Amino acid sequence: MKKRTRYTDEPMGKLERVGDFLPPPERLVMRDDNIKVTISLSKASVDFFKRYGRKNNIAYQRLIRRLLDLYAQRFRDESLTLRCSGRSLRARR
Repeated sequence: MKKRTRYTDEPMGKLERVGDFLPPPERLVMRDDNIKVTISLSKASVDFFKRYGRKNNIAYQRLIRRLLDLYAQRFRDESLTLRCSGRSLRARR
């Protein structure tokens, strides 16, 4: 059985007021600038993302956007690295 906490009116000692340290709500979530596009995807791909999204309680469009963002970021960063090292993307293949 769980032990119950008993609260009393005893003095708590010297208290210190803490200022508001949280940012405003609009600064809590960093949002990227998005643009609307029209794209045709295979039914199988969309069904996959919808199933996965329902299973994990995530919007399927958000999953697709995240996948594309990660893909672009990986290859954007890689192309910068290759360019700085003097190698081109063609030389790698």
